Amino acid sequence: MTQEIIPASLNTDFESIKKADDNGIEYWQARELMPLLGYPNWQKAEEVVARAARACINSGQVMDNHFIRMVKMVDIGSNTVREIRDWKLDRYACYSIVQNGDPNKQEIALAQTYFAVQTRRQEVFEQLSEADKRLFIRGEVSTENKKLFSTAKKDLFSARPL
Repeated sequence: MTQEIIPASLNTDFESIKKADDNGIEYWQARELMPLLGYPNWQKAEEVVARAARACINSGQVMDNHFIRMVKMVDIGSNTVREIRDWKLDRYACYSIVQNGDPNKQEIALAQTYFAVQTRRQEVFEQLSEADKRLFIRGEVSTENKKLFSTAKKDLFSARPL
């Protein structure tokens, strides 16, 4: 039995739509997140966000710390824009949305796995000594640098004319 479960594509997609505000705080926009979770229809997506927000409140959290209502202007053609509602979500809000999504959707099942793996990694990391944490981080950086080097090498050789 394998020890590691890695839902790699969700990790890549999830992290690729992450934004940071002026204070460096990471967040996601619900309208970008929900299609990744199998909700192309905004009305269905809003239902899931509402369930997740209720779960946040019911667990004693301050909803406005995790789910921030926002509006943005979108182009609707002919040099016309209109205002649409969206949500600015922190990682906890994203996790809550995944937990309150339809588990019959493959995307939700993969996202639940992703967050379970991330949670377990954090639990293990927090149990390490400071020296072990530094070694772990050094190993992670080394692994990522090897991936980056490999990708750069492939790109370099594929870009060369033969």
